[in-house]
Amino acid sequence: MKFFTGRVVTKAILLFSCLLLLLASVCFATDYDQLFTDANDAMAQGDLPAAITLLKKVEFEKGDESGAFVRSRMQIARLQFALKDMEKASSAAKEVLAVYPDNSEALNFLASVKQEQTPRYQVFVQDCLRFLPQLLKGAVMTITLVVCIILISPVGGLLIALGRISTFKPVSSICWFFIWLFRGTPLLLQLFFIYYGLPSMGITFKPFTAAILGLGLNYSAYLGEIIRGGIQSIEHGQMEAAKAIGMSYWQAMRRVIIPQTYKRLMPPIGNEFIALIKDTALVSTIAMVELMRSADQMFNAYFNVTALILAALIYLLFTTIFTFVFEKIEVRAGIYENR
Repeated sequence: MKFFTGRVVTKAILLFSCLLLLLASVCFATDYDQLFTDANDAMAQGDLPAAITLLKKVEFEKGDESGAFVRSRMQIARLQFALKDMEKASSAAKEVLAVYPDNSEALNFLASVKQEQTPRYQVFVQDCLRFLPQLLKGAVMTITLVVCIILISPVGGLLIALGRISTFKPVSSICWFFIWLFRGTPLLLQLFFIYYGLPSMGITFKPFTAAILGLGLNYSAYLGEIIRGGIQSIEHGQMEAAKAIGMSYWQAMRRVIIPQTYKRLMPPIGNEFIALIKDTALVSTIAMVELMRSADQMFNAYFNVTALILAALIYLLFTTIFTFVFEKIEVRAGIYENR
């Protein structure tokens, strides 16, 4: 009987101890909740030092399931960071790591502090080294598109121009309609129709093919009108003189009329091809990973404006090179007129 009574007393003591611990933890939690409330009020009033003083009263306790200590120290770290006191901000985060070495929030915060202390130029260089490889891959695709369209659109534009000035009415009408359609609708709409609309009719293209087709047709229409204007700017007497010495219409076009248009065509065609470099950014909307899409992906991933700045610099580099090249071609094409 005495043994049984002793066991009951022991259990009662243990139960009473647990209740005391539970009440103590509740009291501490209540006190800590009040500290956090007071600290939030101080922050709302703009008194950050007072908020830091209040949060420092939260002490580490074993078995702290509420995470009050980690919460308080990380809040202190953020406040010190806002006050530009990086040493104290790091110290607060390190207090957390001293207790919880694998705490990811504290580790990430220390990395942010380290980056903030890094000189701006060094951060920019690091960002450039991180972003440039992917941007250059996209730039290669951009240049590939530009080169393909430069090879395709002048041929298409010449055929459309010749058809447009043809005396055969059906051909002239078809060429007029082609120019009217592709000059009168947005390039983005044309790309959407080719890549997203045609599959509903059973015609499917890969992104690169759709981009070449959309850009090629659009720029052929514009160049067709430019070339037509250049051809018709040549005096009619040139054609009559060519026919007088026995040339056919096509021989006169190939040997007399068209060569005289080179000088006049270079400025507007050069402008079109420079605009083409920028218009290639539109193909990013049809799942093509070129320069613009690469920059957009990295900006969304890192929210770092350096990616967009680098993309702008690459576009400027391309347009500058093309401007210089076309100026040289223009001078070369008009070498005989300048004599």
